[in-house]
Amino acid sequence: MDFKKATEELMEGMTREQIAVVLGVSEATVRQARLDEAAKAHRNPPGGWETKLAREARKRAERLSRLAERLGA
Repeated sequence: MDFKKATEELMEGMTREQIAVVLGVSEATVRQARLDEAAKAHRNPPGGWETKLAREARKRAERLSRLAERLGA
């Protein structure tokens, strides 16, 4: 593994669009749920969001753990 590949994997984040796919909602729903609760356009997050995002976080954690092992940590 080279430096560029390793740093690309570390910097990889999630877009609102990717989060929407994980949650099974529109990107607009994610955007509105992230607004301050006092904002007129605020919407509640979709039901079950905690479980779905926790699952995604675990997958990402596993990916980063594999990266660390490949780097010799």
